[in-house]
Amino acid sequence: MTHTFESWTAEHVPDQSGKTVLITGANSGIGYFTARALAEAGAHVIVAGRDIDKVAQAIAKIDPQRVSGTLEAGLLDLASLASVNTFATDILGRHSTLDILVNNAGVMMPPAAKTEDGFEQQIGVNFIGHFALTGLLYDRLSQTPDARIVTLSSIAHRGGIIDFDNMKLEKPYDPKREYYQSKLADLMFALELGRRIDAKGHKLLSLACHPGFTTTELQRHLDPKFLEGMSFMDTWQGSLPTLMAATIAAPKQGSYYGPDGPGEFGGFPAIGAIDDAALDADTAQKLWDLGQSATGVRFP
Repeated sequence: MTHTFESWTAEHVPDQSGKTVLITGANSGIGYFTARALAEAGAHVIVAGRDIDKVAQAIAKIDPQRVSGTLEAGLLDLASLASVNTFATDILGRHSTLDILVNNAGVMMPPAAKTEDGFEQQIGVNFIGHFALTGLLYDRLSQTPDARIVTLSSIAHRGGIIDFDNMKLEKPYDPKREYYQSKLADLMFALELGRRIDAKGHKLLSLACHPGFTTTELQRHLDPKFLEGMSFMDTWQGSLPTLMAATIAAPKQGSYYGPDGPGEFGGFPAIGAIDDAALDADTAQKLWDLGQSATGVRFP
């Protein structure tokens, strides 16, 4: 961990006036605080979530006196590729530019379930859904000067293994194993996307981040005993790595941000440590192929 940005907070977010930002899962948790901070910095923020009433409630909670930008509600269910397609079509029809896409939404260790398209829920929502959304919006992003894509991963990527024979609950369900796999897939996706962008010569950044141990609704499925003795940051602080990735000047392609404390569990944002498993180019290529075949979306 490099302590380059000590005590970086939302107050350091540069002016975002004129920018259009799309954040998935922005009605609660890290996504909500990311949306609020970017709207306060002047951006037009599309607050996307799978429950439009909750999205409206989240927008209503943001103090208009502090917001110099604007907020827009969007209905998006990442567990349904049909919903992703409908949402992306709507966004493309109404927005001529897209400066920042934050792939924030996720599920963590829920009871065993499949997405509408038959994938295990965690890999389906956390990776497959975001792969499709990113691909469908890619041309608009690449045509917007200095645009960037930010994908949330997790410390849990360190323990993940990509098992291509267990994407649709082919094996007995292990919520922790499947979550770790999905978060490794997210980071590998962000890094592979960056490599592909550079190969195409497109002026676009793919970045990644993780929130460390942060209090969010993601933990609602966890056994309280599992959480005993663990220390969690407040949600606003957990959103800082995302805000840094989304707004810091001149980041390098493929940069990964997380808290700067011991183990990257807590602290203020800085450059994070990427596990060797996430750097496996052969697996990344195979994962990309899976994303394309699962979604029918090919890019860049």
